[in-house]
Amino acid sequence: MTETILVAGTASHVGKSTVVTGLCRILADQGFTVAPFKAQNMSNNARAVPKATQEDTFGEVGIAQYVQSHAARRQPNTDINPVLLKPHGDEASQLILDGDVVAKYDARDYYESQWNHAYNAAKQAWSRLSGSHDVIIAEGAGSIAEINLHDRDLANVETARFTEGAIILVADIERGGAFASILGTIELLPDDIKDQVIGVVINKFRGDETLLDPGIDRIENQTGIPVLGVLPWRQFGLPEEDSLSIPAGDVETTVGKDTVPTEQQVTIIVPRLPRISNFPDLDPLATVPGVRVSYRPLTAEISDGDAVIIPGTKNTVDDLLALTEAGFDEKLRSFDGPIIGICGGYQLLGEQIHNADLEGTVEKSTVDGLGLLPVETEFQTEKTVRERTFIVSGTGPISGATGEATGYEIHMGQTTAQDSVSTPFLTPEDETSAVKYGVSKGKVLGTYFHGIFENKQIRTSFLDTVYASSGGTRPVEKEQKNPIDKAADWLLNNMEMSKVYAAISIGEQGAYYEEKKRDGN
Repeated sequence: MTETILVAGTASHVGKSTVVTGLCRILADQGFTVAPFKAQNMSNNARAVPKATQEDTFGEVGIAQYVQSHAARRQPNTDINPVLLKPHGDEASQLILDGDVVAKYDARDYYESQWNHAYNAAKQAWSRLSGSHDVIIAEGAGSIAEINLHDRDLANVETARFTEGAIILVADIERGGAFASILGTIELLPDDIKDQVIGVVINKFRGDETLLDPGIDRIENQTGIPVLGVLPWRQFGLPEEDSLSIPAGDVETTVGKDTVPTEQQVTIIVPRLPRISNFPDLDPLATVPGVRVSYRPLTAEISDGDAVIIPGTKNTVDDLLALTEAGFDEKLRSFDGPIIGICGGYQLLGEQIHNADLEGTVEKSTVDGLGLLPVETEFQTEKTVRERTFIVSGTGPISGATGEATGYEIHMGQTTAQDSVSTPFLTPEDETSAVKYGVSKGKVLGTYFHGIFENKQIRTSFLDTVYASSGGTRPVEKEQKNPIDKAADWLLNNMEMSKVYAAISIGEQGAYYEEKKRDGN
């Protein structure tokens, strides 16, 4: 029988995704077949993965479940996130069921006309996973105590019901009010799933853990539910599920490592598009010592940067208009360093976008792009979603990159060249120039290739170009421990894992693994 653990939260951004990632790796390394699962996700950060029920086709899942699947040492497919809602920024979201785009709905229409379909898709996906895995680690969404949604809370309450899984409740102490949130959440849980809660985890703590003892005692005595651990505040470099981690408005957010002298640092500027998506494409850069990735409002200056990357967007046309209205286009045209546009960023770097009224709020069919690449994009109703292997023949900002690379495409529209360009990405299938995958001209590169910087040769070549352009000295990049393994160690060192093992009937094997941990093996 498959065992299920549901990692639920007292609120959004309490650390559920990281806990699920760590648990997937811990149990997989014990020899169990493990799968992550999130019945319903809302995120514009998606990955293309194989469909669970259709061979040689691809669909979309949330990026956190993609990472969790690799943490579980299994190949991802669409069953790990059967319902995905991608916000459009106009109070509506694109609904994706089992990897396929259905249509765009506002919240009321979704619940009235599509929720039952979503429920059935989620339950069937979990059933397929449970038929081939020992353990499923499910992730909730937001708070499990949203009483206004308890009759339709697919990711939390309904998942707890149809899986009959053990529930671990995660609270964030950094934002304050953690003990009240824990007690209030448990009190507001539907009666039929309260007994499934096996423990509480307090996350993001800084300081002397013993100061929490009176609060922990009160929680345990009042609820009868143990606190499984207090997790110290950590950042592992795992991708964020949505753009809430990047403040909007006139706030600059910089990520990266300032662990080297100033003369060895470079700044990569990323415009904070109103409808930004798939920005974890840049995460591999931010993990390199000396590389600062600076997300800036569209009105900010960029002249102090060493490179600019325009990320993906859920709405290329409206974000193009926002860039132009803010004057960012003029700043970009006068920028001296390397420029890269990924997916929607590639499209808006071109000269024109046709059939613009299919995507944006504009009524005219054609809008002018930023004009930094001699390409035009034509939007179509069909969406391209697929994994890809490319042969890299680097040009422009990645001129030193060669060899095979992997990535994925998720986009509407096709792009064609209007003038002479270089094509840095070829496909093994045809081994011919493929403008539709990406082009470069001078210092500017555009590509549909998501995951581009996960490939070391491309990341290295681009950073070599950035440092050469800036005149700085690049520090040596050292191998670092996988962030998934870091998350697993974090849980092993700070949680009473024996109680987790017992809840899913693997107490004896779990105890053996705990002994190995204590021995330092």
